[in-house]
Amino acid sequence: MSRAPIRAVGGTTRVAGIIGDPVAHSRSPAIHNAAYAALDLDWVFVPFPVAAGGAAAALSGVRIMGIAGLNVTMPHKTDAAAACDVLSPTAATLGAVNTVVARDGLLAGDSTDGEGLVRSLRDEGIDPDGSKIVVLGAGGAGRAIAQSLGAHGARVTVAARRLDAAAAAAALAADGEAVDLALVGPAVAQADVVVNATPIGMQGEAPPFDPELLVGRQLVLETVYHPVETPLLAAARARSVPAANGLGMLVHQAALAFEAFTGVAAPLAVMRAAAA
Repeated sequence: MSRAPIRAVGGTTRVAGIIGDPVAHSRSPAIHNAAYAALDLDWVFVPFPVAAGGAAAALSGVRIMGIAGLNVTMPHKTDAAAACDVLSPTAATLGAVNTVVARDGLLAGDSTDGEGLVRSLRDEGIDPDGSKIVVLGAGGAGRAIAQSLGAHGARVTVAARRLDAAAAAAALAADGEAVDLALVGPAVAQADVVVNATPIGMQGEAPPFDPELLVGRQLVLETVYHPVETPLLAAARARSVPAANGLGMLVHQAALAFEAFTGVAAPLAVMRAAAA
């Protein structure tokens, strides 16, 4: 992973950061600090380890210490949304945030998980409009992704172990469908894109469907970037199916947060290089 030098921190330096549990593995500091350095901005981005249940206190600290904004990762997205003063329409629908900006004395929350995924799809040459996309998982990431894909015209199927959770996530997409995760095989076989928004990749578990159902015209995406290679990605590549981990999604989320924090266009090429 490339690392850009962080400029000297002084009394005028603006501070942004990320809260999570754990957060030491996060690439967000390297990505944001590389962007600040490239544009010669007097900013610094810091990881803040915050234990589960501490999101509201952390956001109070944002107010007290004058922090410009935070990215929010597991397990704080729902609690952070509840602690914000205002929410974007997307965040209000989802009841979760991954970006909090201090603005005019208020904390404004937004969710860019879904938009980050959509932009990473376009980087891979996929237009969501009209595409058949299977989303594995109906947790926070799966819900955000389903909502955004539906808004961009995708035909979304959400698969989860609990059918009621899959149905609730699918309802966020315009014409979403729900299926039990154990029965997702036929949907996978017909899909243009398969997105894994479950933690099975991080845990090294096998895909919840027969990899023989994957074909070369499809794209397989993980939402996680650690580990770099998951059993699902390995299975796709073994069948010559294009596959990518969550780094592209992460970079686009970071770019959206960077612009929300600073009001400056994000240097995407620099941020991609820092994420690699």
